[in-house]
Amino acid sequence: MTAATTTAPKAGTGYRYLVVGLLAVVYTFNFMDRQIMSTLAEPIRKELGLSDTQLGLLGGIYFALFYTTFGLPVAWLSDRFKRVWIMATACGIWSLFTAGCGLATNFTQLAISRIMIGAGEAGGSPPSYSLISDYFPAKERGTGLALYSLGVPLGSMLGVAFGGGVAAAYGWRIAFFAVGLPGVLLALIMLLVVREPKRGGLDEYALGADAHAPAPPAFQVIGAFLTNRTLLCVAIACGLSAFIGYAMLNWNAPLLMRVKGASLKEVSAYYSLVIGGTGVIGTFGAGWLADRLSQSDRRWYAWIPAIAFTLTLPALAGLIWAPTWQIALMFIAVPALLNNMYLAPALAVVQNAVPPGQRTMAGAILLFILNLIGLGGGPVYLGHISDMAKGKYGDHSLLVGYGALAPVIVIAIIAHLTAANSIARDKRLAAAL
Repeated sequence: MTAATTTAPKAGTGYRYLVVGLLAVVYTFNFMDRQIMSTLAEPIRKELGLSDTQLGLLGGIYFALFYTTFGLPVAWLSDRFKRVWIMATACGIWSLFTAGCGLATNFTQLAISRIMIGAGEAGGSPPSYSLISDYFPAKERGTGLALYSLGVPLGSMLGVAFGGGVAAAYGWRIAFFAVGLPGVLLALIMLLVVREPKRGGLDEYALGADAHAPAPPAFQVIGAFLTNRTLLCVAIACGLSAFIGYAMLNWNAPLLMRVKGASLKEVSAYYSLVIGGTGVIGTFGAGWLADRLSQSDRRWYAWIPAIAFTLTLPALAGLIWAPTWQIALMFIAVPALLNNMYLAPALAVVQNAVPPGQRTMAGAILLFILNLIGLGGGPVYLGHISDMAKGKYGDHSLLVGYGALAPVIVIAIIAHLTAANSIARDKRLAAAL
């Protein structure tokens, strides 16, 4: 692997949107590979005899621990070497092991595949954040990062629609093959299309010589991140937000099927449309709003998700009450729209608050905290509470787990308001914007 190029790409508006579009497609496959596990949780549980806690582990900590741990060394490499090559290699790895899930015959084999998917996906987002920041100037990064973040709702939608549809017709094992293997081809396309941009090439005016400063040692970047009040507040708020979002994302399909009476075919057809459509609007809308509202007050970067999670509380109550899967789906649409509205604003804050040579590492640290708290804790938390309540409530024990999310939502709202206060006083953000 050779050192990263310092030649700026001749990136017109069309090409930079082509790049972010392709990166969003890669991220879509990334999330398809995650979402398919929760979509197929019920047939996998029945065939392999798994508990809700084990399903939570597969969708949560087993994936998240390696995803977050590998993210830091991969980010260190990405701040020094070609980000495009790192991302393409990572895409190939996670795609192959997603297909490998279809060969599993027990919990241990599934766990090993999920661990390797997590390790591979660690090389996806941090390099992407850095690349996008070198294609989009500071005042447009919220939009660029929001376009990339559309991979979350689109991948979630396709993981349910395509994965669920294939599983309903041919079985859950074939669904893993169908979702995983195309990612290998996508990795090759990425190498052919995406050019490595000049680091900090769009930040020369605001940052001067700092725009091209070499990447400092990893421990120095980690220390600077953890001692920066704004970055730490944003990361903790994101972690709590992801805790709620991933808990619901991993358990919505089992809830609709097990408690509300939907079939896998109905979940594939209707739930996929809800999480896809609402997620796209919420994710892009948050980035678009943040770019515009932050020009008058930077605190909107945190106010937007605080408002979103406040509106989630009554929808959660409605979801628990809903007597049919159709009504439940209407209430799921509200958090599906709102729970992604923290990500694009937070990414913009982090990418604007650090020098270009530290952006990949800073993005990885954000993801480390976000996913360790959110993806590592949320699905397991809800699943374990469901298992504890199963003796009394049977299949309806999942509703107890959903009710236990309410206090976490309140804490997340407080965390975003705390982050808003810190963002208002951050001098570097003021200079960047």
